[in-house]
Amino acid sequence: MTSHPILPVPWLAADDETTPLPHPATALTDPNGLLAIGATLSPRRLEAAYRAGIFPWFSEHEPILWWSPDPRAVLVPTQFKASRRFRQTLRKHDYSITLDTAFSAVMHACAAPRTGQPGTWITEEMQAAYDQLHTLGLAHSIEVWKNRQLIGGLYGVSLGGAFFGESMFSRQPNASKIAMAWLCGQLAAWDFAFLDCQMPTPHLLSLGAKCLPRAQFLDWLAKSQRQPDHIGRWQLSITASGYE
Repeated sequence: MTSHPILPVPWLAADDETTPLPHPATALTDPNGLLAIGATLSPRRLEAAYRAGIFPWFSEHEPILWWSPDPRAVLVPTQFKASRRFRQTLRKHDYSITLDTAFSAVMHACAAPRTGQPGTWITEEMQAAYDQLHTLGLAHSIEVWKNRQLIGGLYGVSLGGAFFGESMFSRQPNASKIAMAWLCGQLAAWDFAFLDCQMPTPHLLSLGAKCLPRAQFLDWLAKSQRQPDHIGRWQLSITASGYE
């Protein structure tokens, strides 16, 4: 039996769908952002968590862990950065882009083992939960195709004027970056406030993401939730990413 450390955060029953998660300001600093343990991954729970600036992240054989890190990485869609070389890649158009045509396949690809990573946090439980959100029109995917093969993509949750990115994958160079560019172009066309990247990485920062103190992120989030939800199956309304 796997033992877990005793942490000074609330533990919720495994079937709890209704007890509110704590306010993000009460999250631990070590590990950064851990807020609560337990509960379910029901659509009701997940929607409430994202609207409050909280997301689940845990490994297989662990209880569900809820996080709200400080700082928070966000990308304003109109501020996506494309290098000169990458702009050339976008202009080739030797690929095609779709939205919401292969959500489960994108999640499965994101969950595949990666070099230097012994496992995945996108467990079967997580995949089933986000498939439910997709069915409800709250979770979405963007796919990159070449010769009718899925070569890259990403998925996340959309609520109000915020898109909460979860994971991305590439089977060919730059494929996930192409997906990000087109997603940002579409989000900009729909006047989305930001794309939540959760934790900063050098790669995300190179694409234009920036770090916000948690309090500022929560302020941005609250304002974004005044915008209407884009519920349902998404379709592209743009003919180019806008970053060529």
